[in-house]
Amino acid sequence: MKLNKVNLLSVFLLFIWIGLETVHAQNENSSDGFEKLFNGKDFDGWYLKLKNDDPEMAKKVFAIEDGIIHVFDDSWPDEIDLNEGTDGTIGMLYTKAIYEKYHLKFQYKWGSKKANYFDKWQYDAGVYYHITDDKVFPTGVEFQIQYVQTEDKNGTGDLIRPPGQDYDWYFNPRTNEYLLPDEGGVLYNGQESYKEKKWLHKAKSTVNFNGLNDQWNTCEIIVMGGEYTIHKLNGEVVNMAFNLKPSAGIIGFQSETAEIFYKNIEIKEFNHSIPMEKFLSK
Repeated sequence: MKLNKVNLLSVFLLFIWIGLETVHAQNENSSDGFEKLFNGKDFDGWYLKLKNDDPEMAKKVFAIEDGIIHVFDDSWPDEIDLNEGTDGTIGMLYTKAIYEKYHLKFQYKWGSKKANYFDKWQYDAGVYYHITDDKVFPTGVEFQIQYVQTEDKNGTGDLIRPPGQDYDWYFNPRTNEYLLPDEGGVLYNGQESYKEKKWLHKAKSTVNFNGLNDQWNTCEIIVMGGEYTIHKLNGEVVNMAFNLKPSAGIIGFQSETAEIFYKNIEIKEFNHSIPMEKFLSK
């Protein structure tokens, strides 16, 4: 059967439509080189570990609902081992793979349930990276996730440095918060002018966060091996560090003192270092 001009045009338009749908599907699966680190269905590529080493309880702590990781879901009471000192449900969701140079994105929001030592650390969780063991708590750099309800104050983006990890951090002696050296920041080396704990290095103060309003926060960790790390909260640079040692490791999402939701966990890896200036603007 011969194809007339109308049929040829129809076939041509069909191929264009198929091509556009293919591009659209590709864009949904990957944007700007980012890949899903959590597939939204199961923990393929991850493993769970709690402080009490109970693998079945770990599955309850880190539940999956509609593509979202729900820590302390509706099956849990409003208060979970609250201030009892057992802290068995503190745990980590670890990647099986090691990462070195990358841009990690994720979103989180708080629920209402309280757990473990909540009175000491309100609405507290975190993401660890450059982890070199899988203890609870692990050795690695922590991107603190925190909301202090009694002060309506953000703690997300704080750096936490446990024993066995090292980095250079610059701060403003007047505010005790992160400040780049070219803006007057001073290298922290234990001086008394920094009044926070030696392992807690505070992010820049910001009102650009969501506390208990059921809204999502977008977080970014940009780390180039041992060269530098950048912490972003809702598009704003809130903390940085340099000369990280160790300079690679696994990544871990934490359950700690409160109900929390994680979603849209994506990563873009680099095979060479990218200048930090590329990431310092929104």
